[in-house]
Amino acid sequence: MEQTLPMTTADFDGQFRELLERHRGIVFKVANSYASNAHDREDLAQEIAVQLWRAFPKYDGARSFSTWMYRVALNVGISHLRERSRHENHHEPLDLALHDGADAGSEPDADLHLRELRRCITRLDPLNRALLILYLDERSQRDIAEILGISETNVATKIGRLKQRLRNDMSEA
Repeated sequence: MEQTLPMTTADFDGQFRELLERHRGIVFKVANSYASNAHDREDLAQEIAVQLWRAFPKYDGARSFSTWMYRVALNVGISHLRERSRHENHHEPLDLALHDGADAGSEPDADLHLRELRRCITRLDPLNRALLILYLDERSQRDIAEILGISETNVATKIGRLKQRLRNDMSEA
């Protein structure tokens, strides 16, 4: 019978770093969606990495790492948003236009539409914002359901309502 040796700290650290590096885009997507300025985004990205590190020993390697990572990152992002709201006693819309990477010289209509879409997204509650991030990242309804802890039917319903809400908000602008 083959005996497995315990993973050394160096092996554990290396495996975590490699997985985090491979999927780091998830951290940045969540930080960009739940933090209002560059400093807060950087702090939130670091907090997400810390929480991923703490939770990594509980990660089940039989499951998708990116799905697990999204779940942890979104929970940290939602907690950050709630904490910020408690401290401010009001909700300030996020200024996503500051970090969209668009050139000032790009097409004005496209920029205007993108800014308006981002304004609509910032008004979403944390669950719908998380749902939209996952949908735009082309995650399956099954993955979204697993990450958010809701049923696939609920995901489909919420996506349909969210699309309609965004269409309505965009047409009013």
